[in-house]
Parts: sequence; C-alpha cells; structure tokens
Amino acid sequence: MEKRTISFERIALYAFLTSLTALSIDAVLPALRLIESDLHVEPPLSTQHIVSLFIFGMVFGELVIGPIADAIGRKRALVGGLALYMVGTVVAMLSTSVEMIVLGRILQGIGVAGPKIATRALVRDQFEGEAMARIMSFMFVLFILVPMIAPAMGQAVLAFAGWRAIFAVYLALSILLCIWLVMRQPETLAPQNRIRFHPVTLLQNGSRVLRNRRVSLLIVATGFVFGAHLQYLSTAADIFFDVYGIGSLFPAYFAAFAASIGLASMVNAQVVRRFGMQAMCEYALCGLVAFGLCLLALSLVWEGHPPLPAFMALGFAIFFCIGFLFGNLNAMAMQSLGQLAGLGASLIASGSSLVAVVFAVAFGAFYNETTIPLASGFLVTGIVGLMLVRLAARASREPVIPVKRGA
Repeated sequence: MEKRTISFERIALYAFLTSLTALSIDAVLPALRLIESDLHVEPPLSTQHIVSLFIFGMVFGELVIGPIADAIGRKRALVGGLALYMVGTVVAMLSTSVEMIVLGRILQGIGVAGPKIATRALVRDQFEGEAMARIMSFMFVLFILVPMIAPAMGQAVLAFAGWRAIFAVYLALSILLCIWLVMRQPETLAPQNRIRFHPVTLLQNGSRVLRNRRVSLLIVATGFVFGAHLQYLSTAADIFFDVYGIGSLFPAYFAAFAASIGLASMVNAQVVRRFGMQAMCEYALCGLVAFGLCLLALSLVWEGHPPLPAFMALGFAIFFCIGFLFGNLNAMAMQSLGQLAGLGASLIASGSSLVAVVFAVAFGAFYNETTIPLASGFLVTGIVGLMLVRLAARASREPVIPVKRGA
C-alpha cells in the first residue's frame, strides 16, 4: 500500500466519531443512581444494564455495519449509523421506565456501531500495519480526553438540568458530527472495490474471516480486555461510592484512570514501530497480570477495601497496560483482512463486544461492595489474553484473506 499522509482535521474527525462510544458510556455514569431512584429500577434489570446493554446493542450493529460499509461505502454507512443513534437517544431521553431507557440504549448501541466500525474501515482503506496502529494511537490520544471529562460533564449537566439533558447533549453532538462528516470527509472505498450485500456472499466472506486462526484468537483476546474495562465501567460509580465514600469527586478519580490510558496511547504511537505490535501487547499483558495480582492480593488482605492511594496507584498501572492493548490488538486483527476490512472490522468488533458483555456481566454479578471481583477480572484478563496473543503469533504468516464478491 502506498504511503499516505493524513490531516489533523481528519484524525480529529475520526477520533470524535469513535469517541461517541466512550461518551455514550461515561457521561451517564454519574446519573445511574438518580435514574435508579427516578425510574424505580427493580430486578432483574439494574442500572448496570444501562451500560452493559448499550454494548449488547453494539454487538448487533457491528455485525451488519461492516458489510453495509463494504457494499455502499464508508460514508453512507456512517451517516446511517448516526441517524439510528439519534433515534435511540430520543427514546432514552423521553423514557418513563427503565425498560424504555434500556430500549433506547440498545438502539444507541446499534447506531454507534456506524461511527465505530466504518471509521476503522476508513483508516484501513488508507493505512496498514504499524502505520495503521500509529494513526489509531493518535486517535486514542485525541479522544481519550472524552472519558477524562465525560463524567464531569455528565455531573455538571445532571446538577443543572437533570439526567435527561445528558441525552440531549448526545443528540446535539451526533447532529454536529453528522454535518462535519457529510461536508468534509470524502469516500475512501472506490465503487469497483465494493462487495455486494448478499447473504450467501456475506456468509462465505464471514467464514473466511473467522477461519483465520490469527483473527479468531485476537477477537477473543480483545474481548477479554474490553470485558475487563467494561466491568470497571459498570461498577466504577458503585466502587468509589460504596468502598471509598466518594461522590462528588468521582469524575476526578475516573479521569485519572482515563489519563493513564491516554498516556499509554501516546507512548504507543511513538514506540510501536520500533518494537512491533506483538511485543507491545505481550509486555502490556504481562504488566496486567502482575498489577492485577497485586491488586487482588491487597484486596484480600484488606478484606475488599484496600487503601485508596494503593487502589489508585495500581489502577493507574493497570489502565496504562490496557492503553497499549486497544489499538494494537485491533490493528493486529485487521492486518489479514485486505478488502474485507469492513466485514472484518464488524466481526472483530461484534465478536469482541459479545465476549466483553458476557465477561462483564459474569464478573459484575459478583460485585459485593469490594474491589475483589474487579481485581479478579483484571488478573484473568491478563492471563488469558497473554495465552491468546502468543497463540496468535504462531499463525502470523497466514496470507491475506481472499475476498468473494458474489455474482
């Protein structure tokens, strides 16, 4: 693939489009307890599901948005996804029950798959290998500001206008991004390279992707890493409130961990070409095992309530490791996809999201107002992820997946 350059505006657009997912999760976190009180949430649903079922909606959106992007182009797929996201946002904003807000969140999740998946395909159309990992890391550097400030933004909006206004902010932002996209982003998939959307062709090409051992292993590895992060997101407000009695300062503590991921992404953008994606992932997973084990041991010694400075220090180190994994694991999985970048990105994201939801719900069910389940999740992720990444390395010489265009 020929060398290309990319403008800061284009990277910023990609970053903001991709960060819509993080904003949709993080800005609503301070409002979960108020939503629970306002809508009288009762089992089997809980406010954790406002986060986890958003990701569940993404699973279905991610399955279809890639093939659609391969068939009609990246730009149209992005606009369609943003439109559905707006519909889900309006449903959640006007909801009068937890069931209605969950439905809106699922629709949001399906719609946000457009910006998430089609943006990756846009990058893959223009870059590959370490160059792609570098661009994705620069994107992480820009949009990492979103999870750093999103809870504070959500808390401010909550204080002045209530939790429904948070969804009004989501709606306004998605409209602005749609306008920016339509006006400034050219299509990157030429008509002659498009793949007809047909069930048989889709199954054949999907089978080609999933039969690639390297891609399949990296999908599961990415799912475990995302699952550990999702477990934290689902229980973060409860942990800081129940274990440490932190309420109004929650956004500041949350921002510290988000800053750790951003710092790791900045470092990765500078060193990934020197050390390679495989080595960076292995180093990060080894660190995740070590720091996860330390947090678990400390949690057990202190009966689930380790000192706040120790929890913050180990948490910062854990999320620093996670910051190296997101961009590299995705770029490694995308390497073998060739012209199946859209479908491949869908299967990678959908498969990893499904693994993540199962992981987060399973470990989140053990939440007992201590840090022990969270520490256990980080440790399991590090061990399993390291095994999967090393197994994937043995399949690294497999050829680029061939494409079937149909009749």
